[in-house]
Amino acid sequence: MGDDTRSPKERESWLIRWARRIKRISAFVLSFGVVLAACLLLALLYLRSQALPAVSFLQTSILYDADGVPFDSLTSGQNRQPVTLADISPYLVKGAVAIEDRRFYSHPGIDPKGLARAILTDLKSMSREQGASTITQQLARNLYLSHDRTWSRKAKEAVYTIQMELQYDKNEILAQYLNQIYFGHSTYGVQAAARMFFGKDAKDLTLAEASLMIGVPKGPRYYSPYLNMENAKSRQKLVLAAMVKEGDITQAEAEAAYRETLHIVPLEDESRAAVAPYFRDYIRRVVEEKLKISEPLYDSGGLRIYTTLNREAQQAAEDAVARQVGTTGELQAALVSIDPRTGYIKAMVGGKNYAQNQYNRVFTTTRQPGSSFKPVVYLTALANRFSPLTAYMDEPTDFPYDEGKQIYHPNNYDSKYTYEQLDMRQAIAKSNNIYAVHTLVDVGADNVIATARRMGITSRLEPLPSLALGTYPVSPFEMAAAFGSIANLGVRVEPTAVLRIEDSLGRVLYRAHPEEIQVADPAQAYVLTSLMESVFEEGGTGYRVTDLMKRPAAGKTGTTNTDAWMVGFTPELATAVWVGYDQGRTISSAEAHKAAPIFAEYTEKALAAVPPKQFTAPDGVVSVYVDPKSGKLANQGCAQSRLEVFVSGTEPTDYCTEAPALPAPTPSPGKGSWWSDFKRWWND
Repeated sequence: MGDDTRSPKERESWLIRWARRIKRISAFVLSFGVVLAACLLLALLYLRSQALPAVSFLQTSILYDADGVPFDSLTSGQNRQPVTLADISPYLVKGAVAIEDRRFYSHPGIDPKGLARAILTDLKSMSREQGASTITQQLARNLYLSHDRTWSRKAKEAVYTIQMELQYDKNEILAQYLNQIYFGHSTYGVQAAARMFFGKDAKDLTLAEASLMIGVPKGPRYYSPYLNMENAKSRQKLVLAAMVKEGDITQAEAEAAYRETLHIVPLEDESRAAVAPYFRDYIRRVVEEKLKISEPLYDSGGLRIYTTLNREAQQAAEDAVARQVGTTGELQAALVSIDPRTGYIKAMVGGKNYAQNQYNRVFTTTRQPGSSFKPVVYLTALANRFSPLTAYMDEPTDFPYDEGKQIYHPNNYDSKYTYEQLDMRQAIAKSNNIYAVHTLVDVGADNVIATARRMGITSRLEPLPSLALGTYPVSPFEMAAAFGSIANLGVRVEPTAVLRIEDSLGRVLYRAHPEEIQVADPAQAYVLTSLMESVFEEGGTGYRVTDLMKRPAAGKTGTTNTDAWMVGFTPELATAVWVGYDQGRTISSAEAHKAAPIFAEYTEKALAAVPPKQFTAPDGVVSVYVDPKSGKLANQGCAQSRLEVFVSGTEPTDYCTEAPALPAPTPSPGKGSWWSDFKRWWND
């Protein structure tokens, strides 16, 4: 650093100039600060003098079916009993402040630290997901605003929050908040919630009861002790820890409260003879979890939710389940039906008695599908140039795997074998296990899993030989969606239950645009459909319900020791039916035979107004007469023949003999089902 060569006089002059500058800057800052303070004071006085907006009225939200007809209103009168702060347990008050807004009594309504954290999170994610967390802000939003995640709503919320802080004291705000918060089950406020959960007044709640209850509003569907006690206890532990941190209770008191056994009052029946109650619950789940609409808005925001439900199909599904499984006993059933062309969910039965058990087995029951999984294997095979005439020997067979270190030894049903060559159509009709495992081993288990994923099966699958026999659990919903892609000529349409949501003013909040993906070649899907029709023909595992079916249908049965499945489709509906016990008990032979009649009865009744429709063959499919024994084209020299469909290029080209070609077939009454005869005539 060089020496300062300026004279003392020059240095003095420089200091004087800087002093004057600092003085002018200080005067400006002081003046600006005074003006800013005055403006802020005037703004606060203005807000203090202005009346808060009228409290928004809660409106019933309504569900509509596919025809636009209401089938359920989401609130039948709200359970709300306001009380004063003095009539609320101190544990409840302190727990609410500790877990929701620990700086409630020190901030001016907006917590600077919380606001900075929310803004930082929004900027990082480029979203508006982080909301304000103070009690006053939550109250302002619940009383005066919608739950939209928009900047304009947040700005209004900030203004109303400041107004509330200027016009009410902290205890008044807290009392309003505790009387306003939503506990699920159409219940608002701590008094009504205390009566619902524990059958007592809010002022009489113990520490254990208060800490469990005040955790529920964070997510009423997730933390309700009626719906998930494990989640409720986990949330209770967080509340108790927050109270310990704030010095409200001791650690010993927290531990004792957590261990205390709570006696929850049974919830009154919510089914209310509702139409499609399991479907109704699924709609709530989709709207709240997938579409991010809050539960209070869903219940009380006056929403109009248009769904895909078909009332006739739903009634047919409930009737078929009731007829086959009954309403008493422990045997359960589930059914879900999807229009494969649109992905619209038309009917859903999650169990045989919603009033007794709200557990939706369509989604939450994952069981081994058994042989009903085999079409996934065969679709993979057709994609690898297998044909309906690809044959394997039906005999006891060992399948080495894991580089020969292990052996898989499957058995056919009842350990019966023909000791003959079987082709794919015969194997599907008779549900032959040896053929299925041969096919999986030859096409590769990893390729089969890839096919399953494209078709919409997301459950865990492992590349083992046993995969061919459906040894990995899946849900009825996954199976219906997967078979729908076969019915729709290889196009998987995203399953959809909500078509449109409008707010109370008719503004569209959501409109469905189901994704469509080509997951399989159309010709291969059609050939597999034709093969699966054999399940309902003479000799097929579904032949016993042929008299119930008056239209073309394709499908596959599946039976394990504990589960029975029938998954199938017509051009209009893809349906999965499961029958079994929640506890995984062994099912009897009679119980195992209930899934197919449920499918048949439901399908016929649901489509009663729809004329029978043949599956439409796409380009790339050829039909030829073949000799099943030789696997060659058939002529008059063949002992047997059948009309078979092939993916173009995989059909045989050589004849079985040198004899003349076969004459055109004619219907043959009395052999097989009427549909089998009609189909042979039609395809000629």
